[in-house]
Amino acid sequence: MLDHIILTVSDLHRSVAFYSKALVPLGITQVLDYKGQNGHPDLMGFGRENNFLFWLKGGEPSPTAVHFAFVAESRAIVDAFYSAAMAAGAKDNISPRIRHEYHANYYAADVLDPDGYSVEVVIKTPETGEPE
Repeated sequence: MLDHIILTVSDLHRSVAFYSKALVPLGITQVLDYKGQNGHPDLMGFGRENNFLFWLKGGEPSPTAVHFAFVAESRAIVDAFYSAAMAAGAKDNISPRIRHEYHANYYAADVLDPDGYSVEVVIKTPETGEPE
């Protein structure tokens, strides 16, 4: 299970603006401005209910080295994430759809963030009325 991830981004302000919009459909909205100390970098944290699971720090990104996926509670939320991310400036990587190559009920969308990181949102349960 994923506890948290830290991404290094080239423009912290731009990435905070992007993720503040793109993650709203997932209920990930809070931002914590952590001022680094004792050798720890400044971080911007995203989460919900004071559980920060996604952090950004400024620096030199390496987007080809990282892929991450957030879990959605419905296909509608996958679709809403995709729309919000695209409206916030993402580039399409994989539009929302079933990905049978992974799982019979793998429904996901994947976008590229402002630095080119592959950000996926996925649900693996059948839609109401679909067979397992």
